[in-house]
Amino acid sequence: MRRPEPKAVERLLEPDRILVSKTDKRGRITYGNKKFIEISGYSEEELLGAPHSIIRHPDMPKAVFKLLWDGIQSGEEINAYVKNLAKDGSFYWVYATVTPSFDSVSGEIIGYFSVRRAPDPAKVAKVTQLYRALLDAERGGGLAASEKLLVDILEKEGVSYDEFIHSL
Repeated sequence: MRRPEPKAVERLLEPDRILVSKTDKRGRITYGNKKFIEISGYSEEELLGAPHSIIRHPDMPKAVFKLLWDGIQSGEEINAYVKNLAKDGSFYWVYATVTPSFDSVSGEIIGYFSVRRAPDPAKVAKVTQLYRALLDAERGGGLAASEKLLVDILEKEGVSYDEFIHSL
């Protein structure tokens, strides 16, 4: 499926709405609630089986997604502000909590569960500045440069990524 060209058109998530999706271990969508399907602009048929990255906006730094994937693959719950790309090229911001799903018998990770809510606009403004800096680092020195900048910022603040996100 061809990725849409991003547009400067924002879709706002209503404060009382929750977006939910589930994926398998490889990040392929296995479930999306009605609101997630609606705001993404894709049909349920287009989303099921597609990689969750189908809604990844190019303004999202790779370092943030690497940190997210590293965390959930090690069994941690991760929180993040995420700018998503809808099928028509518009975008929408969410505050996401991503949690691994475990097999009840083996205890192994079998997939991931994501709950997303409307973000605080003031916090989105702050995180947008961070993401721009990380993207600039990626353009100049690749993923490694972006990761280093993120780690340096977190070390300077003396916090984990989740603590940083909660402190915004």
